[in-house]
Amino acid sequence: MSEDKKILYIDGNPVEFTNEKNLLEVIRKAGIEVPTLCYRPDLTLYGSCRMCVVEIEGRGIQSSCTMPPEAGLKVHINTERTRRVRKISLELLLANHNRECTMCEKSEDCELQSLAKKYGIRDIRFEKQKELVPIDASSPSIVRDVNKCILCGACVRACEEIQGLGILGIAKRGSNSVVTPAFNKTMPEVDCVYCGQCVAVCPVGALTIKNDVEQVWNEITNPKKKVVAQIAPAVRVAIGEAFGFNPGEDTTGKIVAALRKIGFDRVYDTNFAADLTIMEEGTEFVNRFKNGGKLPLFTSCCPAWIKFAETKYPELLPYLSTCKSPQQMFGSVTKKLISEEFGIDRKDLTVVSIMPCTAKKAEAKRPEFAVDDDPDINYVLTTQEAVRMIKEAGIDFQHVMCELPDNPLGLYSGAGVIFGTSGGVLEAALRTAYKIITGTELESIDITPARGLDFVKEFSVDIAGNNLKFTVANTLSAADKVIKDILAGKADYAMVEVMACPGGCIAGGGQPVSCKNPNIKKQRSEGLYCCDQKLAIRRSHENQDVQTVYEKWLGAPNSEEAHHNLHTHYLNRKETSYMNVGKQLKTT
Repeated sequence: MSEDKKILYIDGNPVEFTNEKNLLEVIRKAGIEVPTLCYRPDLTLYGSCRMCVVEIEGRGIQSSCTMPPEAGLKVHINTERTRRVRKISLELLLANHNRECTMCEKSEDCELQSLAKKYGIRDIRFEKQKELVPIDASSPSIVRDVNKCILCGACVRACEEIQGLGILGIAKRGSNSVVTPAFNKTMPEVDCVYCGQCVAVCPVGALTIKNDVEQVWNEITNPKKKVVAQIAPAVRVAIGEAFGFNPGEDTTGKIVAALRKIGFDRVYDTNFAADLTIMEEGTEFVNRFKNGGKLPLFTSCCPAWIKFAETKYPELLPYLSTCKSPQQMFGSVTKKLISEEFGIDRKDLTVVSIMPCTAKKAEAKRPEFAVDDDPDINYVLTTQEAVRMIKEAGIDFQHVMCELPDNPLGLYSGAGVIFGTSGGVLEAALRTAYKIITGTELESIDITPARGLDFVKEFSVDIAGNNLKFTVANTLSAADKVIKDILAGKADYAMVEVMACPGGCIAGGGQPVSCKNPNIKKQRSEGLYCCDQKLAIRRSHENQDVQTVYEKWLGAPNSEEAHHNLHTHYLNRKETSYMNVGKQLKTT
């Protein structure tokens, strides 16, 4: 469509439009909120919920999300007919919906509940046709309740379009339609990577985060336990949205204070472990580069990406960094050092992660991240769950006085902060790898080509006379394309960063919902880079507390002791993956 402005009329008022992809976006640009349950700006158009209907002169009732804007259209938003259609649509959706709202994870944050209240729906004229079916709570990260599904298709589109996985689909027809994994399997029985992007776009309580809040409260109130928390980079620029702060605003000090008021014995920052990860991963890259090791080196901090690689591309496992993620490095260090400081057995130390990510819940349960059946990370709370705990504790987050994280695992560099956004891990690694290889610092510490929300970013850096190519992929569908190019010999990279969520951890499945406003991801990302700019140290190798941990315990990066505590291995899951079994079934 031409960039030249054109005019249509909304309730008699002229409204200019340019390249908006549908009428709904034009209406919203004009400051009018038309309700919708199935529309998500980053996903394909679907038009199933019939909530965004408008009346167009000469064309009657139309769904605004599927209709392109045209010059001269005369659009009416809240006519008697449009209001009637919306109310009937709501009643039909509510008829077979499990309406136990007070016990729903999405209560007060449910779009269907909000619209029912907005349109004054008090009675449902239609009889319930479906019996309740069991809830699938078998996943460590995601709970699926089809009794609350409204068949908006957002989760199906997110899984296919963002991740390229197609784990969920709509089965059966008519009133028997249901969103389900193939053959009605549970989530762990298929190749779900637990990224939570399906949860992020679900407007109701059909897909929710597995809630560990009550278990954490039980640990905090147990006098026999010492309970410590770590705060991930992306949490600090998103959690404030639930308390009236702008997206991207750094609320680290308030989070620390709130967690202490809740009852955590110590509050640390995952950024410290991110710096530790860079020391290990940067050194690993340098060793491979100098000694002819397997390149490209793929980053390993995203558990959803790791499970995807294990399932679909096990031939790449030797190319993955063996470093544990910052979450798991923190758990390993904390269970060792802090339990000794408290003078307690590691099993009496409970480590809780505050993460933007639902896949981190599954990562913490991997058996390789435990010692004598005691997990390095006992519980993972998403940003949303942390918000719930703060509110449940009655803490005035807006006005709580800021506090600093505890030491020695609280000091961090700017490199650790930017781990939370796409491109940040690779940029942080290069800041340190360049120093190790050349003995000098990068002339420009800001590697801007690695930044931004593009799904794939490619750039080159000259290191000691070698023009090395790097790439960043965020979303698994983007990673899949990069991998295919590498395997086909079309790309020659030294290092590849992969994050499963669009924009990185800032848009993780456990963050406050951002799917209806793509600008939020940009604001959160900019917030992390702003934190980086303000810090006195911006390179991981400048973190003196990290150096102290090496001196007192680990020896040196990539040493035998460091490998034992900070590195891991991966599993070939292809033979047992649902994807592979499905292919075998088709050929037999």
